[in-house]
Amino acid sequence: MPATTPRNSARDPEAEDLLAALVRVPSTDPGAYEGSIEKLVRSWLAERIAAAPAAHARVEELEALPGRTCLRATIPAAADLAAGPRATRPSDLTLLCHLDTVVVGAGWDDTTPPFGAVIRDDRMYGRGTCDMKGGLACAMLAFADALATAQRQGRAPARSVSLLCTVDEEDLMRGAEAAIRAGWLGPTGWVLDTEPTDGCARGSHKGRTWFELTMRGTTAHASTPWRGADAIAGMAEAICRIRRAVAALPEHPDLGVSTVTFGQVSGGYSPYVVPDECKATIDMRLVPPASTATAEKLVRQAVAGAEAAIPGTRGELACTGDRPPVELDPEAPVLAALRAASREAWGEACGTGVFTGYTDSAVVAGICGNKNCLSYGPGNLEMAHKPNEYVPLEDLARVRAVLSHLVADVLWP
Repeated sequence: MPATTPRNSARDPEAEDLLAALVRVPSTDPGAYEGSIEKLVRSWLAERIAAAPAAHARVEELEALPGRTCLRATIPAAADLAAGPRATRPSDLTLLCHLDTVVVGAGWDDTTPPFGAVIRDDRMYGRGTCDMKGGLACAMLAFADALATAQRQGRAPARSVSLLCTVDEEDLMRGAEAAIRAGWLGPTGWVLDTEPTDGCARGSHKGRTWFELTMRGTTAHASTPWRGADAIAGMAEAICRIRRAVAALPEHPDLGVSTVTFGQVSGGYSPYVVPDECKATIDMRLVPPASTATAEKLVRQAVAGAEAAIPGTRGELACTGDRPPVELDPEAPVLAALRAASREAWGEACGTGVFTGYTDSAVVAGICGNKNCLSYGPGNLEMAHKPNEYVPLEDLARVRAVLSHLVADVLWP
């Protein structure tokens, strides 16, 4: 049992201090990016690893994008040490955190500045407190608790654990993809990201499929539109057909319905000219059994219908993002272990639910087919990306305690 972790305590000063230090270092994406925060985390880990030589822990870096580095700290299992150097593999348990936040944006109160880490009414305010520096602080402390336990026991654990900090999660999630390519994440090992989950374990995600659709036509004077082909009219036909097709897709008992959003539409260059081009972005959030193949088929059918309805137009389609839906396995061992740790640390097992966005652990589940991927962290997702973002301090204490118990239970069963 991690001696440094509070049990059923409403406040954890150590977690609060660490979170405040993280919040005060901007890591916006785009903007400051992750360089300074990665340096802070690496230095913090190095001090604790140096104080626990019996853990044989190591730190690795991976440049996922130019100047943007993922970080992994690992406590190897006893069997790993006995086997000597070998190819990189996923740890038995990976605590997965992203270092970047969204941009600050407008609407912040003067009394709760975005990098002030102000505490008021048992909440800490600041950009990233909820998404996800609160979860990062909890994961860092759980890893440090494991280092301290290994040092006290003077031996390596039965299983391995890693703290993996990625870049680019708030954009295209290329940090998680790089970690997969490097062998840090894969089809084996438990993966738990610390996104805000409001006290629940969340492992089901709608898929996220993105397209760019271009409708092309022919210009003509607006007084003689029959001499041209209206690309915007063709796009309007396509959009309406796509909306109807997505609305007709089957509903999922847990994830609900598939949705579509046309976030950006642009076309034409004069009010007096029949437009010869129109572009639109398409964001589909799909539930099983729908897939990217399903989405592409219905979009192409919609485009064909639009071309027939507006003669002379033609559509061009490009898929710009493909994240498959993920369904939580209710029998997943990582879920059982997390619920047990929640009972031990906080007196009750955590519930389960869906995650309305897409996370780094969902990337692992979708690409690698790993059934032991979950999200569990402090805060409510409704506060993410908003001005005056905050995390409840009791939630911070709870997640730090639960993660420390989980890591201890996994490493020293």
